[in-house]
Amino acid sequence: MNLEPADARRRLRAIYRALYRAGGPQRWWPAETPFEVMVGAVLTQNTAWTNVEKAIENLRQKRLLTPARLAGTPLRTLAGLIRPSGYYNIKAKRLRNLVGLITDRYSGSLEKMFARGPAGLREELLEVNGIGPETADSILLYAGNMPFFVVDAYTKRIFSRHGFIPADADYHQVQKLFMDSLPRSTRLYNEYHALIVRLGKEYCRKKTPLCETCPLKPFLTSRKTATSPAATIHI
Repeated sequence: MNLEPADARRRLRAIYRALYRAGGPQRWWPAETPFEVMVGAVLTQNTAWTNVEKAIENLRQKRLLTPARLAGTPLRTLAGLIRPSGYYNIKAKRLRNLVGLITDRYSGSLEKMFARGPAGLREELLEVNGIGPETADSILLYAGNMPFFVVDAYTKRIFSRHGFIPADADYHQVQKLFMDSLPRSTRLYNEYHALIVRLGKEYCRKKTPLCETCPLKPFLTSRKTATSPAATIHI
C-alpha cells in the first residue's frame, strides 16, 4: 500500500488512539536509573524481558549498575551475572564496549553524554561494537529522553500486516514512516512503542495472530474507512 503522507499521519494517529484506549499507559521502560535502561537495552537483544529482569537483579544485588563499577568488573564475572539473558559472553563484551564509550568520551558521566547533540550521540552509539539501531534508539529514547522512534520485530510485523510497509522494509524506512507522521514527542514515541510491543505479544503473534479480538481489527478489515473515537490522549 502506498500511503500519501496525510493519510499515513491520520492512520498512524488513529491506531495509536485505539491502542492507548485498549491498553492504557504502559509505563515503559521499567528501570530505576538511566544507566539501568542502557544495560537493559543491551541485555534484551534476542531474549524475553523476563530473562533480562533476572540478569539486572543479579547486577543490582552486586551493586554494579553504575558505569564505573561495571567497567571494573572482570568479563567472566559479568558474564556469569547476566547469564539468564542468554548469549552472556557476547553481551558482557557489548556492555563493556558501551561502558567504554561512557568512560572514555564522557568521563563516566551520563549527564555529559546526554548533553551531546542527539544526532551526534546516535552516531557514536552506532559505532560501538554490538550496538545496532534498535539498541541505540532505545537508549536515546528511554534513557536520554530524546525523540527517536524505536523499531523492533513487532513494529515490522504489525505494520506490514496492515499494509503500511513491505515485509522486507529496513529499519530506517520504518522509523522514517513514524517520525515523519507523528509529532516529535519523546512521551508519544515511548508510549506508542510500548503499546506496539504489547500488541505484538498478546495479539499480533508471529504464528497464531488473534485477529478477531485484536484492538486493531477494524484497521485490518476496513483500511479505507477505519477511524477511531476520541481517547484520553490526543495527537
